[in-house]
Amino acid sequence: MLNIKLPDGSVRSFDHPVSVADVAASIGPGLAKAALGGKISNGNEARLVDTSSVIDHDVNLSIVTAKDAEGVDIIRHSTSHLMADAVKELFPEAQVTIGPVIENGFYYDFSYKRPFTPEDLAAIEKRMAEIVKRDVLVKREEWKRDDAVAFFHSIGEAYKAEIIGAIPADQTISLYRQGDFIDLCRGPHVPSTGKLKVFKLMKVAGAYWRGDSNNEMLQRIYGTAWATKEEQDQYLFMLEEAEKRDHRKLGKQLDLFHMQDEAPGLIFWHPKGWSIWQQVEAYMRHVYQDNGYQEVKGPQILDRALWEKTGHWENYKDAMFTTDSENRSYALKPMNCPGHVQIFNTGIRSYRDLPLRYGEFGQCHRNEPSGSLHGIMRVRGFTQDDGHIFCTEDQILEECVAYTALLKKVYSDFGFTDIIYKVALRPAKRIGSDEVWDKAENALMESLRTSGCEFTLSPGEGAFYGPKIEYTLKDSLGRQWQCGTMQVDFSMPGRLGAEYVAEDNTRKVPVMLHRAIVGSMERFIGMLLEHFGGAMPAWLAPVQVVVCNISDAQSAYARSVALTLQKQGFRVHADLRNEKITYKIREHSVQKLPYILVIGDKEMQAGTVAVRARGGVDMGVMSHSDFSQRLLEEVATKNNSPIA
Repeated sequence: MLNIKLPDGSVRSFDHPVSVADVAASIGPGLAKAALGGKISNGNEARLVDTSSVIDHDVNLSIVTAKDAEGVDIIRHSTSHLMADAVKELFPEAQVTIGPVIENGFYYDFSYKRPFTPEDLAAIEKRMAEIVKRDVLVKREEWKRDDAVAFFHSIGEAYKAEIIGAIPADQTISLYRQGDFIDLCRGPHVPSTGKLKVFKLMKVAGAYWRGDSNNEMLQRIYGTAWATKEEQDQYLFMLEEAEKRDHRKLGKQLDLFHMQDEAPGLIFWHPKGWSIWQQVEAYMRHVYQDNGYQEVKGPQILDRALWEKTGHWENYKDAMFTTDSENRSYALKPMNCPGHVQIFNTGIRSYRDLPLRYGEFGQCHRNEPSGSLHGIMRVRGFTQDDGHIFCTEDQILEECVAYTALLKKVYSDFGFTDIIYKVALRPAKRIGSDEVWDKAENALMESLRTSGCEFTLSPGEGAFYGPKIEYTLKDSLGRQWQCGTMQVDFSMPGRLGAEYVAEDNTRKVPVMLHRAIVGSMERFIGMLLEHFGGAMPAWLAPVQVVVCNISDAQSAYARSVALTLQKQGFRVHADLRNEKITYKIREHSVQKLPYILVIGDKEMQAGTVAVRARGGVDMGVMSHSDFSQRLLEEVATKNNSPIA
């Protein structure tokens, strides 16, 4: 008797081997129709299989549908094959290479005699829809490697033959056939092409064969595929909005910053952009002060000997900017922690001094590859709101609880309320005893539980020196940004000679907690720009208010209103140009300013201002003292409602 256990704990028994599709059908016709694959598990191992896969022994089985993340991946992988099938039907001379699933979609690389055009993409997408209507059966076949190599050579697929030829000769390989199209793949795939109803081809780009610039340039066609049209429409809308909110465009449009070839990966901040920086830094400085951090400042350049002690010179040198002077080698710091240990080491520390919290707006430099640079999101010179806590093992839990609560408050103030929590656990190669790792991991998890945070575990993804919590933010478009961290470090303090006098008068090495909330200041400001679409909330906006006169007759009054607001601490600009008021309003609206105050004869005579809020909202006429009180409250409460 064959017993198959389902996720709800129920068991289905059969007196003969059955396919995943058979099991789904035994549960119900709806599930049988929706089934895209199966997840079979035995003990700690789980694998995805086709619905045609036959089960001949007791297993745990989940039927995978489009509602599951694995099901969406199966759809995307199958759609990449669907696209390759369509390309081969339309362009028989094209050779297929590889076509994996990527985030939100897929791609496939092709070798063809000419570039694909937008018209070609439209034709390929149309042919894909036709193949879907045919509802072609997708079948898995097992071949001997040499037979597969010979087959693909015979049909002119040299790249595919090369890929298969690199597989060990004694290994059986799987091919998937749909109609006349056949391709190498581990699978699984949908049962038939009729399951692939929602997709769109996005663009064509170049890609070298095997990523080597010495090889042929191939053509990479990107596409997206989803379980439902609603999900795809939402994704395409998000892409459209993300394009509008691209921080690089906003930086130019709003005159915030620029970058140029003479300083690759480095930023020229303009006055308005630097104003945003200053607001973020001032806020984070108060966070330091209000939560027991002592602000410090370490040097930018440190001797090679120190980087050898930390292990960076051996393992990270290629990513460091180095220089020589007077027969000594130095490196610009890629991180702040070694400097903080040096400050800790300057005196005799007692257990009574712990926890000791240092904070620094530390400028770091990393020699990132030019191809990975991306606006102000990925740069070579950046500043971190870096903090390090020196504590005992018994203090880890308390410090992590306090930190998570603080981090949630900070993110909320910046307009991010949706946070994803992940705990990265011990890797195979690590330092420290299992007992210490147990204590650190349990402290991190318990700190999140105490803070009321649901979290996922990532086995094996911790650093060699300790586990960590990763805090990922969701922005107004639903995109995810990995931002804050809390890392437990058993290694660096000892390697750099840090120690404290314990209560029993012995010398012990402190635990070092690495923590950053906004992380890279540059990247975080880029995130804020895209989150708010450049329409920064009043407390962060470079210019909070512009005062506009209708004619020269109101210039003196407008100037006095602006001066009064400036003296109250607001960032104000007076636009007294001899231009039409409609022109002024339109120009400042494009700059996404929170408030425009319009002053005509009536307002001047009554001692009032006409208030226009961002988005063309007419707030009516009010005294400038009432307006300033309103703005003061808005800034104090950090009202962050995103307004594009």
